[in-house]
Amino acid sequence: MEEELKCPVCGSLFREPIILPCSHNVCLPCARTIAVQTPEREQHLPALLQPRAPGAAAGPGPAAGSEAECAAGGGSGGGGEHADKLSLHSESDSGYGSYTPSLKSPNGVRVLPLGPAPAGSSSAALPRGAGPSSSLTCPQCHRSASLDPRGLRGFPRNRLLEAIVQRYQQGRAAAKCQLCDRSPPEAAAVACEQCEVLYCAACQLKCHPTRGPFAKHRLLPPPSLPGGPGKAAAGARKLPTCADHELENYSMYCVSCATPVCYQCLEEGKHGQHEVKALGAMWKQHKTQLSQALNGVSDKAKEAKEFLVQLKNILQQIQENGLDYEACLVAQCDALVDALTRQKAKLLTKVTKEREHKLKVVWDQINHCTLKLRQSTGLMEYCLEVIKENDPSGFLQISDALIKRVQVSQEQWVKGALEPKVSPEFDLTLDSEPLLQSIHQLDFIQMKLPPVPLLQLEKCCTRNNSVTLAWRMPPFTHNPVEGYILELDDGDGGQFREVYVGKETLCTIDGLHFNSTYNARVKAFNSSGVGPYSKTVVLQTSDVAWFTFDPSSAHRDIVLSNDNQTATCSSYDDRVVLGTAAFSKGVHYWELHVDRYDNHPDPAFGIARINVVKDMMLGKDDKAWAMYVDNNRSWFMHCNSHTSRTEGGVSKGATVGVLLDLNKHSLTFYINGQQQGPSAFENVEGVFMPALSLNRNVQVTLHTGLEVPQSVRQPKLPSN
Repeated sequence: MEEELKCPVCGSLFREPIILPCSHNVCLPCARTIAVQTPEREQHLPALLQPRAPGAAAGPGPAAGSEAECAAGGGSGGGGEHADKLSLHSESDSGYGSYTPSLKSPNGVRVLPLGPAPAGSSSAALPRGAGPSSSLTCPQCHRSASLDPRGLRGFPRNRLLEAIVQRYQQGRAAAKCQLCDRSPPEAAAVACEQCEVLYCAACQLKCHPTRGPFAKHRLLPPPSLPGGPGKAAAGARKLPTCADHELENYSMYCVSCATPVCYQCLEEGKHGQHEVKALGAMWKQHKTQLSQALNGVSDKAKEAKEFLVQLKNILQQIQENGLDYEACLVAQCDALVDALTRQKAKLLTKVTKEREHKLKVVWDQINHCTLKLRQSTGLMEYCLEVIKENDPSGFLQISDALIKRVQVSQEQWVKGALEPKVSPEFDLTLDSEPLLQSIHQLDFIQMKLPPVPLLQLEKCCTRNNSVTLAWRMPPFTHNPVEGYILELDDGDGGQFREVYVGKETLCTIDGLHFNSTYNARVKAFNSSGVGPYSKTVVLQTSDVAWFTFDPSSAHRDIVLSNDNQTATCSSYDDRVVLGTAAFSKGVHYWELHVDRYDNHPDPAFGIARINVVKDMMLGKDDKAWAMYVDNNRSWFMHCNSHTSRTEGGVSKGATVGVLLDLNKHSLTFYINGQQQGPSAFENVEGVFMPALSLNRNVQVTLHTGLEVPQSVRQPKLPSN
């Protein structure tokens, strides 16, 4: 609150605050320093552009000094720079000065140095008269306010703010504990009359207990510090008086001027014709308005405190997660170094084996060659000694054998025998470039699985035999998500199966069972793997089927109208149209109203597979089960087999009902509410769609969403 109690000019606590027309406050002494007075001769031209009279600089006083200073610096710089240095008007005229950039308040508002006021001038108000015009600029919003002949006394005194400042100073000047080792000391709670020492609550319990030698000491409330405002002074505060009538207290409130007034202001002053209200009533009303406004600020402050707590928790989590990630990074890098060390040992083992192999081969070749060389050298020396002999007969006795031995020895040095079998170079090249590149590209990737998706229950819904599910990721999720997997059970509490895989967060599944309960769940995945499942949502499909004729699968001669609920044909031949719903379990009932029936045609009503033949009567192939009927009788037909001829036909206005009971796997027909013949078909299993065949002589309207007739309603099976 201290910032609210500081003057925007001096930066200190308010002293004699006054209220400016813009509702801001300023100290009265500070207001004297920032007021500016402009004479009439300066109201049309700036001060620097006024023509200078010959004797203008001759007069003594601050004005002459200012003009001389301006004339001395007039040759350099622009007018704006000198205008900031020059007084707009002489200080000797009003007691006020102009803005001086060298002297500033703590918040940057320029103020004037207080100079000696000339004789006869007042420091609290401008002189009365119409000659000069005076103004005061608000240091906060910079709006200018003109002063009336009363000067600064024309602004109301903010006595409420003054009282709050006094209370604040009193609280701040409270006595401090004299034994506290804290900085700053705690506020004193008691004072010992005998010890003449001030104690806070903690120090009093520790240093001055109420037992033993201190039991007879008298503890008193701590006194206020000297110079501090006392309660008596606050209680004896003088009631504010009217600014125009100093002897009168405020008694009414002028709504037009939004200011308190006295009764003389209403009788004699400018508020006589204004709307006024009782001061106490307006005081209570404005207090109520301020309290209501404070409630909103209080709520925002509460939210801000909670937000700060959240941010502090985030700071703590960031610290903890940072340490965890650092430890994880060190462990991963150490694992990489260990793996590289192990691979280094393996590679060194390979190099050692290759070196030993080469050395062995070379040493074997050296030993073999040395042996052959020794044998050849010995044979050569022996042959040379034989050649030296002069005995022809002795020489011829052994010459043939020696020649053969020399030839054999020569043949032992075959081609390649004197070539090294291995190269001194190692045919091992370590391809470290991919690894170095991988090390350089080593960076942080997604290290966590995606979090649990949140199902948006307000967007999840069912319609007929389809369900729509929506989900989103929780806020502040930084783990990327590549897609989602939506799973649905079979409607009987069985195992889940995947029904959607993709990036969308909204999915509609069609073709489900009517009057069934499905469980759904979703999970997210990314390159790190699949995240956990969301909570399971339970969805109930419609009890009864709502559907229309399907224009997309109907024969091209079929003509649909009435939002695809009315069907006829443009051909004299029978054509087939299917419904938009498909049934595989449950009991379903729908009706078809005959709107037009001409020339005794044979429309057929029933069920069919999706791939039924559509250019002939329903029931002639093995994909349809139907009852065809004329104006007198009906037949059941499947695979072109006609059975169960029954009397009673249809005409305009008749209603044909179809009851498909997939719990009992039977199909039954009704005409005008009466069952037509026996149960038409038994043992019907699979997925069926409502079907109809007709020609141009018949027009029917489909009615769906009907309850099973009471006469054939099946008892509901107990749930598991």
